Amino acid sequence: MPAAPDDPAQRVDELRSTVARHARAYYELDTPEIPDADYDRLLAELDELERANPELITADSPTQRVGGPADTAFSPVAHVVPMMSLHNAFDLADLGAWNDRVERRLEGQPVPEFAVELKFDGLAISLRYEDGILVQGATRGDGRVGEDVTHNVRTIADIPHQLPAAAPSVLEVRGEVYMKLSSFEALNQRQVEMAKATGKEAKLYVNPRNTAAGSLRQIDAGVTADRELSFFCYQLGLVEGGPELASHTETLDWLGRLGFPVNDHTKAFDSIEAVEERIRDFEARRHDFDYEFDGVVVKVNRLRLQNELGADAKAPRWAIAFKLPPEERTTTLLDIEVSIGPSGQATPFAVLEPVFVGGVTVGTATLHNQDQVAAKDVRPGDTVIVRRAGDVIPEVVGPVLSDRSADSVPWEFPASCPVCGEPLVRDEGAAATNCVNFRCPRQVRGRIEHFSGRAAMDIEFLGEKNIDRFVSLGLLEDVAGLYTLDFDLVLELEGFKEKSVDNLRKAIETSKARPLGNLLFALRIPEIGQVNGQTLAAAFGSMSRILDATVEEIAAVDGFGAVIAEAVQGWFSTPAARDLIERLRVAGLTMEAAEIDRSENQTLEGKSVVVSGTLEGFTRDGAKDAIVARGGKSPGSVSKKTLALVIGAEPGASKVTKAEDAGVPIIDEEGFVALLDTGELPNGS
Repeated sequence: MPAAPDDPAQRVDELRSTVARHARAYYELDTPEIPDADYDRLLAELDELERANPELITADSPTQRVGGPADTAFSPVAHVVPMMSLHNAFDLADLGAWNDRVERRLEGQPVPEFAVELKFDGLAISLRYEDGILVQGATRGDGRVGEDVTHNVRTIADIPHQLPAAAPSVLEVRGEVYMKLSSFEALNQRQVEMAKATGKEAKLYVNPRNTAAGSLRQIDAGVTADRELSFFCYQLGLVEGGPELASHTETLDWLGRLGFPVNDHTKAFDSIEAVEERIRDFEARRHDFDYEFDGVVVKVNRLRLQNELGADAKAPRWAIAFKLPPEERTTTLLDIEVSIGPSGQATPFAVLEPVFVGGVTVGTATLHNQDQVAAKDVRPGDTVIVRRAGDVIPEVVGPVLSDRSADSVPWEFPASCPVCGEPLVRDEGAAATNCVNFRCPRQVRGRIEHFSGRAAMDIEFLGEKNIDRFVSLGLLEDVAGLYTLDFDLVLELEGFKEKSVDNLRKAIETSKARPLGNLLFALRIPEIGQVNGQTLAAAFGSMSRILDATVEEIAAVDGFGAVIAEAVQGWFSTPAARDLIERLRVAGLTMEAAEIDRSENQTLEGKSVVVSGTLEGFTRDGAKDAIVARGGKSPGSVSKKTLALVIGAEPGASKVTKAEDAGVPIIDEEGFVALLDTGELPNGS
């Protein structure tokens, strides 16, 4: 894990932004920018920081979700049995700790067997059969809702369309769609040959995993069929009318007899020591297969024991994914460049001679910040050690000094922004260097991207590519410009037709009705996340009152305090902010908070109730509204002052842990309904 940052809140914000961007690229756009293992490391770092600083946890944090949203042209599919994630082990000590937890939960019962199988580098899917006929194929999505890709899974030769007569009336099989290395190489070779025939530059695919994921989610099933995808099954979901099965390996044997492809390297072992030996064997042979795998999954083999162990909010307790260890390679550092983030932070990164390391070809690597570059003393032209550990973004470890040229000179951080040319500034004592030009195009794009996001103003049909075009062409200069956008000029742009322009116009118009709390979050005000935005709106009731509020008045808002208040009031006091808000007011955006319904009995007056997970009878906002309507508060995190934590399906693990540690009662939806009615906790809570 990286060293603890000087400013955990800043690092958490950076990680959430990065993870959200990569999650969108992965789950929605099918164009992942980093491998699964890199994404896992970012998420693990975020989780570790949140555990160490629980006050930073928010309901919308990526750590509180299993996967990513299913938000594409494909129809949603609700998983009757959730498709959960797996907890990770990064070394044998982690594996041993997991085994100890299993034994403790089983209260001394011996674990007779462990099933060990490869963790394939592909895309998880669910296949549903009714009366032996394949009726549905769905991606995992966020674990609860995936996407219907039936038309595409039917093109995969490994997947049977019809099962033998002995099949159950309803059978859900889960597994991994992947692309063989040989198929991947053949696909790229076809791309090269096509480019030669047309005289165009060859468009090569990056790696088998990304190609498989993108192939499975093609509108044209013929494209999917041309990619030669493969499938391995590894688990059951919903089963009606199936046989009594005693173990995981017995289950796989049965699925194999039904005609499903089962990986022949899955095997049961009777001790954790034998499991460790199996892992070492796979590690030594990780490049000997015609498919990629990024780890080994270890499962308690007996199904009865799996049921006893159960699951936590995110993953089963009876299984763990052992990630294979880091790999290092040397390559040439071609250059050090600086990228500008949406908030203006200038981050150096290494441009590398592409190198295959840790299962992927790496062409860029993080250098974190100015101090890290100086500490490692890496310079353009150096031979450098590149590490692509199982779960971190590629990084430059350091130079190979024996290969350094005699005329090499240290790299210096640029004095001006590479995007807008304005000076870069590093405040005294700060680790980050920033472009402070509010009009920097990269920052403008970043603010508009955030403003239009689903959790903010929820402007559909805009998207990052269109934002980039509009800013580059001068059609947008800030978020207020969305409401005066010249749609006649937009219609003249390539790719836009009357319908698409009309959709965008309606989406922008609709966003004007978004609540004040969403607008406050959308404006990227320092220290104002989704929860604080709603809290600030409720506390003051209108934008005008917030504009007139003193630091002391803002600090008095529940959960704020002096530091947050100074940052918020400081932002609102700037002429640029006031001008922006006035333009948004003139455009017709919501500047008043909705009236709180106080018709209910004030059963929760002055009490805090935290809600986590999905409730059947309430939306997330509806549960909070119900609490507030009864005089209560619904903050985003658990504290010792919390009356109760209400949990639905897949609650945030960190909230549950914090409640248990603080002795806060945990209640289900039925208990929540009773609490709303009476203000009293259910007996036994």
